[in-house]
Amino acid sequence: MRCVPQPDCRWLLLIHQIPPRPAYLRVKIGRRLQSLGAAAVKNSVYVLPLSDQALEDFQWVRRAVIDGGGDATVCEARFVEGLSDAALEALFNRARDFQYAAIGKEARALRSLAARRARARLPDSAPTAGALARLHKRLAEVAAIDFFGAPGRGEVEGAMAAIEKAMRRRESPRAAAHPAGDVRGFTWVTRSGVQVDRIASAWLIRRFIDPDARFKLVPGHQYPPAADELRFDMFEGDFTHEGDACTFEVLRQRFELTDPGLRDIAEIVHDIDLKDEKFGRPECPGVGLLLGGIVMRHPDDEARLREGGAVFESLYSAFKRKK
Repeated sequence: MRCVPQPDCRWLLLIHQIPPRPAYLRVKIGRRLQSLGAAAVKNSVYVLPLSDQALEDFQWVRRAVIDGGGDATVCEARFVEGLSDAALEALFNRARDFQYAAIGKEARALRSLAARRARARLPDSAPTAGALARLHKRLAEVAAIDFFGAPGRGEVEGAMAAIEKAMRRRESPRAAAHPAGDVRGFTWVTRSGVQVDRIASAWLIRRFIDPDARFKLVPGHQYPPAADELRFDMFEGDFTHEGDACTFEVLRQRFELTDPGLRDIAEIVHDIDLKDEKFGRPECPGVGLLLGGIVMRHPDDEARLREGGAVFESLYSAFKRKK
Protein backbone atom coordinates (compact mmCIF):
# COMPACT_ATOMS: atom_id res chain seq x y z
CA MET A 1 0.00 0.00 0.00
CA ARG A 2 1.33 3.43 -0.94
CA CYS A 3 0.87 6.47 1.22
CA VAL A 4 -0.49 9.46 -0.74
CA PRO A 5 0.21 12.62 1.26
CA GLN A 6 -2.52 15.22 1.51
CA PRO A 7 -1.64 18.92 1.15
CA ASP A 8 0.25 20.19 4.22
CA CYS A 9 0.05 16.72 5.80
CA ARG A 10 3.51 15.75 7.13
CA TRP A 11 2.84 13.24 9.89
CA LEU A 12 1.51 9.80 10.72
CA LEU A 13 -0.10 9.09 14.08
CA LEU A 14 -0.50 5.80 15.89
CA ILE A 15 -3.19 5.95 18.57
CA HIS A 16 -3.45 2.80 20.65
CA GLN A 17 -5.06 1.27 23.70
CA ILE A 18 -3.17 -1.63 25.25
CA PRO A 19 -4.87 -3.93 27.78
CA PRO A 20 -3.21 -4.30 31.20
CA ARG A 21 -2.69 -8.02 30.58
CA PRO A 22 -0.45 -9.53 29.43
CA ALA A 23 2.04 -7.12 31.02
CA TYR A 24 4.80 -7.85 28.51
CA LEU A 25 2.70 -6.50 25.62
CA ARG A 26 3.13 -2.87 26.69
CA VAL A 27 6.88 -3.38 27.03
CA LYS A 28 7.05 -5.11 23.63
CA ILE A 29 5.12 -2.33 21.88
CA GLY A 30 7.14 0.36 23.66
CA ARG A 31 10.44 -1.15 22.56
CA ARG A 32 9.20 -1.52 19.00
CA LEU A 33 8.11 2.13 18.84
CA GLN A 34 11.44 3.20 20.30
CA SER A 35 13.33 1.23 17.65
CA LEU A 36 11.28 2.97 14.95
CA GLY A 37 12.23 6.38 16.34
CA ALA A 38 8.58 7.29 16.99
CA ALA A 39 8.00 10.28 19.26
CA ALA A 40 5.34 10.25 21.97
CA VAL A 41 3.08 13.28 21.87
CA LYS A 42 0.63 11.79 24.41
CA ASN A 43 0.68 8.65 26.55
CA SER A 44 -0.84 6.53 23.79
CA VAL A 45 -0.20 8.71 20.74
CA TYR A 46 2.98 8.32 18.70
CA VAL A 47 4.11 10.24 15.65
CA LEU A 48 6.45 9.61 12.72
CA PRO A 49 7.23 11.72 9.66
CA LEU A 50 4.90 10.72 6.82
CA SER A 51 6.42 8.11 4.48
CA ASP A 52 5.63 4.73 3.01
CA GLN A 53 8.08 3.06 5.40
CA ALA A 54 6.54 4.79 8.42
CA LEU A 55 3.07 3.65 7.35
CA GLU A 56 4.23 0.06 7.04
CA ASP A 57 5.99 0.22 10.41
CA PHE A 58 2.91 1.61 12.18
CA GLN A 59 0.69 -0.98 10.50
CA TRP A 60 2.85 -3.77 11.94
CA VAL A 61 2.68 -2.21 15.40
CA ARG A 62 -1.10 -1.84 15.08
CA ARG A 63 -1.41 -5.53 14.19
CA ALA A 64 0.67 -6.51 17.24
CA VAL A 65 -1.54 -4.37 19.51
CA ILE A 66 -4.74 -5.88 18.10
CA ASP A 67 -3.37 -9.43 18.28
CA GLY A 68 -2.64 -8.76 21.95
CA GLY A 69 -6.26 -7.80 22.63
CA GLY A 70 -5.90 -4.03 22.31
CA ASP A 71 -7.02 -1.45 19.78
CA ALA A 72 -5.03 0.89 17.51
CA THR A 73 -5.55 3.39 14.72
CA VAL A 74 -3.14 4.82 12.18
CA CYS A 75 -3.93 8.16 10.57
CA GLU A 76 -2.35 11.00 8.65
CA ALA A 77 -2.22 14.26 10.57
CA ARG A 78 -1.64 17.98 10.26
CA PHE A 79 -1.12 19.89 13.50
CA VAL A 80 -3.15 23.09 13.61
CA GLU A 81 -2.99 24.29 17.23
CA GLY A 82 -0.61 23.44 20.07
CA LEU A 83 2.25 21.45 18.56
CA SER A 84 3.86 22.98 15.49
CA ASP A 85 5.90 21.20 12.82
CA ALA A 86 9.04 22.94 14.11
CA ALA A 87 8.32 21.80 17.66
CA LEU A 88 7.86 18.21 16.49
CA GLU A 89 11.13 18.29 14.55
CA ALA A 90 12.86 19.59 17.66
CA LEU A 91 11.30 16.74 19.65
CA PHE A 92 12.77 14.18 17.26
CA ASN A 93 16.17 15.90 17.27
CA ARG A 94 16.34 15.95 21.07
CA ALA A 95 15.66 12.22 21.19
CA ARG A 96 18.35 11.46 18.60
CA ASP A 97 20.86 13.82 20.26
CA PHE A 98 20.31 11.97 23.54
CA GLN A 99 21.18 8.70 21.79
CA TYR A 100 24.15 10.25 19.97
CA ALA A 101 25.44 11.61 23.29
CA ALA A 102 25.36 8.12 24.83
CA ILE A 103 27.29 6.68 21.88
CA GLY A 104 29.72 9.60 21.97
CA LYS A 105 30.43 8.99 25.66
CA GLU A 106 31.29 5.35 24.91
CA ALA A 107 33.38 6.40 21.90
CA ARG A 108 35.44 8.79 24.01
CA ALA A 109 35.94 6.09 26.65
CA LEU A 110 37.00 3.67 23.92
CA ARG A 111 39.44 6.23 22.53
CA SER A 112 40.96 6.58 25.99
CA LEU A 113 41.23 2.79 26.33
CA ALA A 114 42.82 2.53 22.88
CA ALA A 115 45.39 5.11 23.95
CA ARG A 116 46.10 3.09 27.11
CA ARG A 117 46.60 -0.06 25.05
CA ALA A 118 49.03 1.87 22.86
CA ARG A 119 50.96 3.14 25.89
CA ALA A 120 51.06 -0.43 27.20
CA ARG A 121 52.52 -1.45 23.80
CA LEU A 122 49.87 -4.08 23.20
CA PRO A 123 49.89 -4.78 19.44
CA ASP A 124 46.64 -6.76 19.37
CA SER A 125 43.87 -4.25 18.50
CA ALA A 126 41.09 -6.87 18.25
CA PRO A 127 39.31 -5.76 21.48
CA THR A 128 39.26 -2.14 20.31
CA ALA A 129 38.13 -3.16 16.83
CA GLY A 130 35.29 -5.28 18.23
CA ALA A 131 34.06 -2.51 20.51
CA LEU A 132 34.31 0.00 17.65
CA ALA A 133 32.28 -2.29 15.36
CA ARG A 134 29.53 -2.48 17.98
CA LEU A 135 29.49 1.32 18.26
CA HIS A 136 29.27 1.62 14.47
CA LYS A 137 26.27 -0.71 14.50
CA ARG A 138 24.53 1.38 17.16
CA LEU A 139 25.35 4.59 15.31
CA ALA A 140 23.88 3.19 12.09
CA GLU A 141 20.69 2.20 13.93
CA VAL A 142 20.27 5.71 15.36
CA ALA A 143 21.16 7.40 12.05
CA ALA A 144 18.44 5.35 10.32
CA ILE A 145 15.80 7.05 12.48
CA ASP A 146 17.45 10.50 12.47
CA PHE A 147 14.76 12.03 10.28
CA PHE A 148 15.78 15.69 10.60
CA GLY A 149 19.57 15.60 10.90
CA ALA A 150 20.16 16.03 14.63
CA PRO A 151 23.37 17.99 15.25
CA GLY A 152 24.91 15.45 17.65
CA ARG A 153 25.76 12.99 14.90
CA GLY A 154 28.82 14.88 13.63
CA GLU A 155 30.60 14.83 16.98
CA VAL A 156 30.12 11.07 17.36
CA GLU A 157 31.38 10.35 13.85
CA GLY A 158 34.43 12.52 14.52
CA ALA A 159 35.28 10.63 17.71
CA MET A 160 34.96 7.28 15.98
CA ALA A 161 37.06 8.44 13.03
CA ALA A 162 39.81 9.43 15.47
CA ILE A 163 39.79 5.92 16.96
CA GLU A 164 40.03 4.34 13.49
CA LYS A 165 42.91 6.64 12.57
CA ALA A 166 44.82 5.69 15.70
CA MET A 167 44.20 2.00 15.01
CA ARG A 168 45.51 2.29 11.45
CA ARG A 169 48.72 3.85 12.75
CA ARG A 170 49.20 0.97 15.15
CA GLU A 171 48.39 -1.90 12.79
CA SER A 172 51.37 -4.23 12.71
CA PRO A 173 52.07 -7.96 13.11
CA ARG A 174 52.11 -9.27 16.67
CA ALA A 175 55.59 -8.60 18.03
CA ALA A 176 56.22 -10.74 21.06
CA ALA A 177 59.74 -9.33 21.40
CA HIS A 178 58.37 -5.88 22.20
CA PRO A 179 58.22 -5.26 25.95
CA ALA A 180 54.82 -4.51 27.44
CA GLY A 181 54.12 -1.24 29.23
CA ASP A 182 51.87 -0.16 32.08
CA VAL A 183 48.70 -2.28 32.07
CA ARG A 184 47.40 -1.35 35.51
CA GLY A 185 43.64 -0.94 35.59
CA PHE A 186 42.89 -3.55 32.92
CA THR A 187 40.80 -6.63 33.70
CA TRP A 188 42.66 -9.89 33.10
CA VAL A 189 40.61 -12.62 31.43
CA THR A 190 41.43 -16.31 31.23
CA ARG A 191 39.69 -19.65 30.86
CA SER A 192 37.85 -21.11 33.82
CA GLY A 193 39.06 -24.37 35.32
CA VAL A 194 42.49 -22.88 36.05
CA GLN A 195 45.47 -25.13 36.50
CA VAL A 196 49.26 -24.75 36.68
CA ASP A 197 50.10 -22.10 34.06
CA ARG A 198 47.03 -19.96 34.68
CA ILE A 199 47.41 -20.13 38.46
CA ALA A 200 51.08 -19.20 38.24
CA SER A 201 50.42 -16.44 35.70
CA ALA A 202 47.68 -14.91 37.85
CA TRP A 203 50.07 -14.87 40.81
CA LEU A 204 52.78 -13.24 38.68
CA ILE A 205 50.36 -10.60 37.38
CA ARG A 206 49.14 -9.56 40.80
CA ARG A 207 52.56 -9.85 42.47
CA PHE A 208 54.76 -8.05 39.92
CA ILE A 209 52.65 -6.43 37.19
CA ASP A 210 49.47 -4.98 38.74
CA PRO A 211 48.91 -5.36 42.51
CA ASP A 212 45.24 -4.42 42.05
CA ALA A 213 44.64 -6.75 39.10
CA ARG A 214 41.08 -7.99 38.61
CA PHE A 215 40.52 -11.43 37.10
CA LYS A 216 37.61 -12.69 35.02
CA LEU A 217 37.15 -16.40 34.37
CA VAL A 218 35.24 -17.35 31.23
CA PRO A 219 34.32 -20.72 29.67
CA GLY A 220 36.10 -21.87 26.52
CA HIS A 221 38.60 -20.16 24.25
CA GLN A 222 36.33 -18.04 22.03
CA TYR A 223 35.77 -14.99 24.17
CA PRO A 224 35.43 -11.53 22.52
CA PRO A 225 37.24 -9.21 24.95
CA ALA A 226 36.27 -5.64 25.75
CA ALA A 227 38.83 -2.92 25.08
CA ASP A 228 39.72 -2.74 28.78
CA GLU A 229 40.35 -6.48 29.06
CA LEU A 230 43.56 -8.46 28.51
CA ARG A 231 43.40 -12.18 27.79
CA PHE A 232 46.08 -14.54 29.06
CA ASP A 233 46.61 -18.24 28.39
CA MET A 234 43.85 -18.15 25.78
CA PHE A 235 43.80 -18.65 22.02
CA GLU A 236 44.91 -15.40 20.34
CA GLY A 237 45.26 -13.81 23.78
CA ASP A 238 47.37 -10.76 24.54
CA PHE A 239 49.71 -12.97 26.58
CA THR A 240 49.72 -16.68 25.83
CA HIS A 241 51.98 -19.50 24.65
CA GLU A 242 54.55 -18.40 22.08
CA GLY A 243 56.77 -21.01 20.47
CA ASP A 244 57.77 -23.42 23.23
CA ALA A 245 57.24 -20.84 25.98
CA CYS A 246 54.31 -21.15 28.38
CA THR A 247 52.24 -18.12 29.36
CA PHE A 248 54.20 -17.53 32.58
CA GLU A 249 57.43 -17.35 30.56
CA VAL A 250 55.85 -14.97 28.03
CA LEU A 251 54.63 -12.64 30.78
CA ARG A 252 58.06 -12.64 32.40
CA GLN A 253 59.72 -11.83 29.07
CA ARG A 254 57.26 -9.16 27.90
CA PHE A 255 57.32 -7.29 31.22
CA GLU A 256 61.11 -7.73 31.53
CA LEU A 257 60.94 -9.35 34.96
CA THR A 258 64.57 -10.34 35.51
CA ASP A 259 64.38 -11.51 39.12
CA PRO A 260 66.34 -14.81 39.29
CA GLY A 261 63.70 -16.32 41.58
CA LEU A 262 61.11 -15.84 38.87
CA ARG A 263 63.36 -17.59 36.38
CA ASP A 264 63.40 -20.68 38.61
CA ILE A 265 59.62 -20.62 38.94
CA ALA A 266 59.23 -20.12 35.17
CA GLU A 267 61.28 -23.26 34.54
CA ILE A 268 59.18 -25.27 37.00
CA VAL A 269 55.90 -24.04 35.49
CA HIS A 270 57.19 -24.80 31.98
CA ASP A 271 58.16 -28.36 32.83
CA ILE A 272 54.88 -29.10 34.64
CA ASP A 273 52.65 -27.41 32.05
CA LEU A 274 54.33 -28.57 28.83
CA LYS A 275 55.63 -31.90 30.18
CA ASP A 276 58.73 -31.73 27.97
CA GLU A 277 61.33 -31.82 30.77
CA LYS A 278 63.15 -28.96 29.03
CA PHE A 279 64.72 -27.71 32.24
CA GLY A 280 64.66 -30.96 34.22
CA ARG A 281 63.73 -29.20 37.45
CA PRO A 282 63.79 -31.61 40.42
CA GLU A 283 61.02 -29.65 42.18
CA CYS A 284 58.46 -30.44 39.46
CA PRO A 285 56.97 -33.68 40.86
CA GLY A 286 56.35 -32.17 44.30
CA VAL A 287 55.02 -28.83 43.07
CA GLY A 288 52.89 -30.53 40.44
CA LEU A 289 51.41 -32.90 43.04
CA LEU A 290 50.65 -30.02 45.41
CA LEU A 291 48.93 -27.94 42.70
CA GLY A 292 47.02 -31.01 41.52
CA GLY A 293 45.73 -31.48 45.06
CA ILE A 294 44.55 -27.87 45.18
CA VAL A 295 42.69 -28.35 41.89
CA MET A 296 41.05 -31.53 43.19
CA ARG A 297 39.99 -29.89 46.46
CA HIS A 298 38.57 -26.74 44.93
CA PRO A 299 36.13 -26.69 42.01
CA ASP A 300 36.00 -22.91 42.51
CA ASP A 301 38.59 -20.99 40.47
CA GLU A 302 38.95 -18.17 43.00
CA ALA A 303 39.97 -20.68 45.67
CA ARG A 304 42.46 -22.29 43.27
CA LEU A 305 44.01 -18.92 42.49
CA ARG A 306 44.19 -18.02 46.18
CA GLU A 307 45.78 -21.27 47.43
CA GLY A 308 47.89 -21.76 44.30
CA GLY A 309 49.14 -18.19 44.60
CA ALA A 310 50.27 -18.94 48.16
CA VAL A 311 52.28 -21.89 46.85
CA PHE A 312 54.09 -19.72 44.31
CA GLU A 313 54.66 -16.98 46.89
CA SER A 314 56.33 -19.55 49.14
CA LEU A 315 58.44 -20.86 46.27
CA TYR A 316 59.50 -17.33 45.39
CA SER A 317 60.51 -16.62 48.98
CA ALA A 318 62.56 -19.82 49.12
CA PHE A 319 64.36 -19.14 45.82
CA LYS A 320 64.96 -15.51 46.71
CA ARG A 321 66.54 -16.47 50.04
CA LYS A 322 68.61 -19.16 48.37
CA LYS A 323 69.95 -16.69 45.80
